[in-house]
Amino acid sequence: MASITFSGATGNFSFLPTAAVSENSNNIKGGFNSLKKNLNNTIKKHNGRNLVSTNVASPPLPVIAHPPPKEESGDGYDGSHVAWTSVRQERWEGELLVQGEIPLWLKGTYLRNGPGLWHVGGYNFRHLFDGYAMLAKLHFHDGRLTAGHRQIESEAYTAAMKNQKLCFREFSEVPKPANFLSYIGELANLFSGASLTDNANTGVVKLGDGRVVCLTETQKGSIVIDPTTLDTLGKFEYSDTLGGLIHSAHPIVTDTEFLTLLPDLINPGYLAVRMKPGTNERKVIGRDDCSRGPAPGWVHSFPVTEHYIIVPEMPLRYCAGNLLKAEPTPLYKFEWHPDSKAFMHVMCKASGNVVASVEVPLYITFHFISAYEDTDEDGRVTAVIADCCEHNADTTILDKLKIQNLRSYTGKDVLPDAQVGRFKIPLDGSPYGKLEAALDPNEHGGGMDMCSINPAYLGKKYRYAYACGAQRPCNFPNTLTKIDLVEKKAKNWYDEGAVPSEPLFVARPGSTEEDDGVVISMISEKNGDGYALLLDGSTFEEIARAKFPYGLPYGLHGCWVPSK
Repeated sequence: MASITFSGATGNFSFLPTAAVSENSNNIKGGFNSLKKNLNNTIKKHNGRNLVSTNVASPPLPVIAHPPPKEESGDGYDGSHVAWTSVRQERWEGELLVQGEIPLWLKGTYLRNGPGLWHVGGYNFRHLFDGYAMLAKLHFHDGRLTAGHRQIESEAYTAAMKNQKLCFREFSEVPKPANFLSYIGELANLFSGASLTDNANTGVVKLGDGRVVCLTETQKGSIVIDPTTLDTLGKFEYSDTLGGLIHSAHPIVTDTEFLTLLPDLINPGYLAVRMKPGTNERKVIGRDDCSRGPAPGWVHSFPVTEHYIIVPEMPLRYCAGNLLKAEPTPLYKFEWHPDSKAFMHVMCKASGNVVASVEVPLYITFHFISAYEDTDEDGRVTAVIADCCEHNADTTILDKLKIQNLRSYTGKDVLPDAQVGRFKIPLDGSPYGKLEAALDPNEHGGGMDMCSINPAYLGKKYRYAYACGAQRPCNFPNTLTKIDLVEKKAKNWYDEGAVPSEPLFVARPGSTEEDDGVVISMISEKNGDGYALLLDGSTFEEIARAKFPYGLPYGLHGCWVPSK
């Protein structure tokens, strides 16, 4: 049986798969002795640097057939960077060799969701957001690390694998109708929601009752998974009668509640809803009608404070006409309506009343970082501060995320500029708010997205944020960045040619400092390899890394599931 080999600066390490060393007691003893010898040699070669070596990986698992090469598919696919290639296997799990030292207090599982498969049959998908969901995990226990990944078995994925073709509407993909009648039937299914994907490839959250749910923007794309095995357990069925087809891909989830926004495409506006732990029933907090425009603005995410829900209204608005088209438009299911202007609304969590609606400069954001209430000397709330990763109202960011554009990078600087956009929303009845850069964008290379904070500071005044920035030239955020919003400075981690996924901050138990903890990310390397990375949350220096047996594609968002 073939061994699994790790190659890196510390040397090459080959281990027999678990199935091979369990055939009989002699094999177990031999495998252990070989492992022990490799470990001793490695430590000597590395001049005493602390390494933890453990047996690696499971036996061979199902391999996903890859699409035809470039000259056959004609879509520019060349697999030049593993970040933008489909995962090699449906699933894998095993322990990793750790270089450095994992804090013993770090006990739990980091889960990361994202598109892992960008083809079906011989067809390659067009956009980053189209890929079939792949869940990856890093389980930390006693200074050791177990990793794994698995495709989420949504209805869309299962049907595609069975039929070897696209069967549901993805972000930019529409199933090809066999004839005009089937096209009419598909449109009917669109209005009912039946043809919309349940491909939960965007986020993953741990509910207050312990259930772990993977999400995307379609409500039907809410899928419960087992955080230990990564098994797909089934649909998360909402038990209320609120209806609707879409919701924010990023709800606000705490141990006590689940908050999200439901865009209303018929009577333009947003419903703010709450769901308590242990239930599947959402209850309406309040409604916010759109100020302008033919439809609500895209609401991929939103922030909250201790007492308020912040409802963003971007001029990048949903477009029913674009949804009906068989081929993607330049802005996909959206339209840019600068004449409709941009707004920020503030809704009271307790009453559901909208206490402020202000016009702000035009903006585009996928991800809000956080928000808090600004007070005067007497402790009265005078404004709400809301921070986001803002793309300078440049709609081309969506086009830059086409898979072909990401795969065909030539070294030129093509990543649109971005900033930490800070909204100031007055609560004194003023009709206008402000949008400014919270710090000089040059501090983080003018790139900014995929953010997290210490969750203990959700809705409160905070100082630090962790995100992906840029070291130019690049075509995609390529650094991990620690933002200091008080000193207005940034620290940047960079590995040439690597594409890091969203950094997730995990606080040290009992910590009193905001940045006392670790930052976790998964790194895709240009040479096809990949590794898990741990940075010190305070110094932002590397403390540990662990190489995967093969590189994983880029992932989107994650969550932390602490061990009991």
